[in-house]
Amino acid sequence: MNKALRKAVIAGNWKMNKTPAEAKELIENIKPLVANAGCDVVVCVPYVDLAAALEATAGSNVGVGAENCHWEASGAYTGEISANMLTAMGVNYVIIGHSERRTYFGETDVTVNKRVRAALDNGMTVILCVGEYLEQREQGITAELVALQTKIALQGVSKEELARVIIAYEPVWAIGTGKTATAQQANEVCAIIRATIKELYDAAAADAMTIQYGGSMNAANAAELLAQPDVDGGLIGGASLKPADFAEIVKAATEG
Repeated sequence: MNKALRKAVIAGNWKMNKTPAEAKELIENIKPLVANAGCDVVVCVPYVDLAAALEATAGSNVGVGAENCHWEASGAYTGEISANMLTAMGVNYVIIGHSERRTYFGETDVTVNKRVRAALDNGMTVILCVGEYLEQREQGITAELVALQTKIALQGVSKEELARVIIAYEPVWAIGTGKTATAQQANEVCAIIRATIKELYDAAAADAMTIQYGGSMNAANAAELLAQPDVDGGLIGGASLKPADFAEIVKAATEG
């Protein structure tokens, strides 16, 4: 696998943090620190912050993403946001299938696939999350589980559309817990995901697939994780709210 065939992507997942005014301030602090990044940089923000984020990032190298979208274009889905609503604003990226959506809000592999389909149909780039719980890792089924999640999520996705999919490996046991997979563990599962892409599509598609690691990557461990041959970036939680830390991760991706 040739890492030079794909670009690293560092995406911040702000989760349920920051008001619009706070979002603008945070982005203004981030922009000069990542202006010379040799990787793609994205901030995925709460819905209410999207307008402020788009305004603050205008003319910069920082992209803007949402944290979820619904699979229908419109309808009686109180509290949901459709992909075409996001694209109408100018939002290009969207996170789908984050473990917190799966764990707290009933997302399933099937609904993840439907959301992926809707986002791609509207021209968006999808950050697709897959990953296992601690119990599943201890049972030794990580490889089968992650491969299955990947296969179901990408059902009906063409090879051409796959160019607008980024996969984030998120071990659920390492999100918000302070625990992090070792660099070897992270690379092992990212390699499994890449092998699954090769099985579903072909070697060229697997080589071109950007696969992020998303389990508590921070300024201290980013360089080691991003140096791994199958880790092409990060989906960053807490560290994305700290400009200096986020910039350090971007720097590691640029150099890695």
